[in-house]
Amino acid sequence: MILYRLAGVRKSYAGRTVLDVGHLDVSSGELLAILGPSGAGKSTLLRLLNFLEAPDAGTILFDGQPLPDGPSPALCRRVTTVFQRPALLNRSVRDNVAYGMRLRGESPDGRVEDALARMDLTALAGAPAHRLSGGETQRVALARALVLRPDVLLLDEPTANLDPYNVALIESIVREQNARLGVTVVLVTHNVFQARRLAGRAGLLLNGKLIEVAPAADFFERPKDPRTAAFVRGEMIC
Repeated sequence: MILYRLAGVRKSYAGRTVLDVGHLDVSSGELLAILGPSGAGKSTLLRLLNFLEAPDAGTILFDGQPLPDGPSPALCRRVTTVFQRPALLNRSVRDNVAYGMRLRGESPDGRVEDALARMDLTALAGAPAHRLSGGETQRVALARALVLRPDVLLLDEPTANLDPYNVALIESIVREQNARLGVTVVLVTHNVFQARRLAGRAGLLLNGKLIEVAPAADFFERPKDPRTAAFVRGEMIC
């Protein structure tokens, strides 16, 4: 089933087009990695998929329906984003993980403790969030997202500049959410190795345009576009 369908989507800032996607489908339950260099439009794409912004042109269908003109709490509850530099509250780790549930009027229950344990944060549950390392902060942000049980998890460079332990732990949780629970995951990254490890499909975004989208094996081993091949090899592209 197609969960997202983008057609002729464009987004501009200050007169400069930063995203121009002719067509993109995201299937329910898949793990799609969108790769590209810095400034390619990856974060802008995530903001559109999370309904934080509307496209200037084109259409986005979610679950077969066009997006409403105004905010839709019911729609937003289905999609959660973990940003590259997540903002945490000046409270304990446990309070940060439980925060979204409280906003929704849900009582923090065993889900919070389970999320803390799965992200190896139990020992830090009472610690002030502002004293955490970068890897710990990212794990808190992911735990905060997962306790909400989203249908879609959007990840913006979730392990950039983290040590191997934190990278491995975060990747294992993301893989589990997708494979065991069927959460649809869209990961934007410039890390080819991470995309190889995680993605079922992968795409290359370059100067705001989708150059190629294909099953991961084809994308990494048999790319059709020479720019994709060059990016996978680690070469400079423009």
